[in-house]
Amino acid sequence: MKTIKYNVTRILLFVALGFTATSCSKYLDKSPDDQLTLDMIFKDKTRTEDWLAGIYSNVPDPYWGNTRTLGWDPLSDDMAPSTGWEQFGWSVIGMQTGNWNPSTSWDPNYWVELPKRIRSAYIFLDNVKPNPAQLVTEEEVNLMKAEARFMIAYYYTLLLETYGAIPFHLGLTDPNASAEELMIGQTPFDQVVQWAEKELLDLSAILPAKYSAAQKYGRATSIMCLAVRARLLLFAASPLVNGNTAYTGFVNNKGETIFNGNYSVDKWKTAAAASKLLLEKAESAGHKLYIEYNADGSIDPFLSYQNMLFRRPQDGNDEILFARPDCNIWEYDRHAQPRGTGGNGGLGITQSLVDAFFMENGRRIDDPLSGYQEKGFSKTAEVRNTRWTESQGNGKVTLEGTYNMYTHREPRFYISVLYNGAWYRRENRTTEFYSGNWDGGPTHDAPQNGYLVRKKVHPDHDPRNGTNPYRPGILYRLGEVYLNYAEALNESDANHPDILKYVNLIRVRAGVPQYGVGKDALPVPSSQEGMRKAIRDERRVELNNEGIRYRDVRRWKIGEAVLNGNFYGMNFSGTEKDDNESNPKAFFKRSVYQKRIFTAKNYWFPIPQTEIDKNPNLVQNPGWK
Repeated sequence: MKTIKYNVTRILLFVALGFTATSCSKYLDKSPDDQLTLDMIFKDKTRTEDWLAGIYSNVPDPYWGNTRTLGWDPLSDDMAPSTGWEQFGWSVIGMQTGNWNPSTSWDPNYWVELPKRIRSAYIFLDNVKPNPAQLVTEEEVNLMKAEARFMIAYYYTLLLETYGAIPFHLGLTDPNASAEELMIGQTPFDQVVQWAEKELLDLSAILPAKYSAAQKYGRATSIMCLAVRARLLLFAASPLVNGNTAYTGFVNNKGETIFNGNYSVDKWKTAAAASKLLLEKAESAGHKLYIEYNADGSIDPFLSYQNMLFRRPQDGNDEILFARPDCNIWEYDRHAQPRGTGGNGGLGITQSLVDAFFMENGRRIDDPLSGYQEKGFSKTAEVRNTRWTESQGNGKVTLEGTYNMYTHREPRFYISVLYNGAWYRRENRTTEFYSGNWDGGPTHDAPQNGYLVRKKVHPDHDPRNGTNPYRPGILYRLGEVYLNYAEALNESDANHPDILKYVNLIRVRAGVPQYGVGKDALPVPSSQEGMRKAIRDERRVELNNEGIRYRDVRRWKIGEAVLNGNFYGMNFSGTEKDDNESNPKAFFKRSVYQKRIFTAKNYWFPIPQTEIDKNPNLVQNPGWK
């Protein structure tokens, strides 16, 4: 990853169409219609804005990621794409099973692609200027410069969280500089974190909290700066890089230690303060949890959780802190739709995620007081106080004959999980994942473990007629900040009352009993370790399939425990509505569908071998040689 100066008077580019904050057109990568000088570009308002749009173009798509990668979710224990899709180029399946190395291609390719945008941002900073003739004021230029600086810092945080050890250089380097200046090695992790968090904090004092113009939705704000900063500092305080002695002796080309193995509680304090500042600024700017209500004034947790991901700010959704306006929602929804409804029907979730959701009474399924039953089928339909219409309406959230594993679960379960026998409103029938039935195998376009992801899939999406309702791609939201703050406080000040406050606020919206408060209150965890587990359990459920879990698993350093070994689901080849373990045709029995591999090296992505070959000063990440 080299930062090389484009100190030239002529640069080839393609003039993209109108400015959009996250234009997917590779503005700076396409073949030219004309040759334009930098002076010509930055004397033209439209071309200047197009250049800035190109800098935004690598903001991750939280729905589809990049081609057949779907972001981080399949690499975690949340999502389970059909294993049969590997033959069609779904490289993420091989990554799940340990079949990758430094020479394996990875479509997002942050190591190569993000520095291109960083370099483009520096070119922008060097050349953008007021243009009175085209009504580009000095104030607007200063804001655009702040946006470019934000994108530089943001892309560096993505590189840090992906690779850990990265080369770090500010500004542009003359291409005629010495090899030592051009071929730089990695910078110690904490040094890059310190620069990024300070830069983001400084920018939060320059950028506005919101824009009044609708066309600026998605462009950098002070709230986005503080959100990226808070998440980065939480990562930097976590066990992977705070007190982890496994990387002792891992040094860069200058002999500098890349990861500090000494534990510091101050990192947790800093992370807590960053989340607290974000909460204060976000709430003062009008951000709040998205909540919908029933006719009787009670919270409707089903619609609140579902529509929190679908509603736009103009629709009353003030929970969004950072969103990508333009996402490939069509491909995501189509691959998650049952095959019998016109979808590709194989974008599933894991059994471990199914098991993670709480029961209706707010307890884990392994709690003796939870009332959980796994075997057998319900005798009656289950009715709750909700306007949610996806299961026959009138509050009927499960039907008579539903497998007991899926009954009396918390509302977030039903919004996130499409299981066999669930009512499917648009088709006016239940799902049928049995082999040989509407939505089942033996084809690869079917859930390989008996589940499809329902979260983020719009209920009105219809692949048969091309109906695909718009929704923003949310990258950061206030609900995550509540849990970030609670976690950082628990590690730095375990008796602080805000820990319980913010965990309970999430549970209130979710429609499950709180810890120590209200009707049917649950016992408050009595130790720091107990609260740590409660917070992690809450994160697993609340933030499932939002690109968070893989980051959490890595930063908590629990990958070998939860991502290595057999992955289970229902019996994909089953043809009978049966839960008899001795019946090979029984669908409702836990069965291994995949063996995944996660070892110590997988906490960081490998540096692409092509880059190691180019730059002798780079050191490959631990375990990938």
